[in-house]
Amino acid sequence: MVRILLVLLTVSILGCQEGQTSSTSTNTPEPEAIESIPFRKDGTVIFQRAGEDYLTIDVEIADNDSTIERGLMQRESLPDLSGMLFLMPNEEPQQFWMSNTLISLDIIYVDSNKEVVSMTKYTTPLSQEPIDSEIPALYVIEVPGGFTDTHGIIEGDVVVF
Repeated sequence: MVRILLVLLTVSILGCQEGQTSSTSTNTPEPEAIESIPFRKDGTVIFQRAGEDYLTIDVEIADNDSTIERGLMQRESLPDLSGMLFLMPNEEPQQFWMSNTLISLDIIYVDSNKEVVSMTKYTTPLSQEPIDSEIPALYVIEVPGGFTDTHGIIEGDVVVF
């Protein structure tokens, strides 16, 4: 009889311990997912060709070290006809990368005369490879990958903001 009680007690204790282990692992929080940052409209950029407006987009402005460095990192998408306008501190060849950037982008480099001087299309998300303007630029506009082809943006276009 004592032996049966010991067996039952042992089984009961082991069952509780297994239940605790199981429920503990079930209640263990999973690593936090990276929360997507919502788009914030700060202004607009108008694209012109031959003095005529042909496209207007909403932009979020990056104008300090922190916002320039963060850029469009952790964005899962952008609203239609939107992007980010970077106001760089100096007109010089600019370099960007796609670290922690979840979507492909087109990067439009603009000089101090507000003329599009170069573009990089269809960047690779999450890439550590530097993306150079090769030509001095004071402003940079990032839009979703394929945007420049879809909307016919070309070098020589002028932007107004």
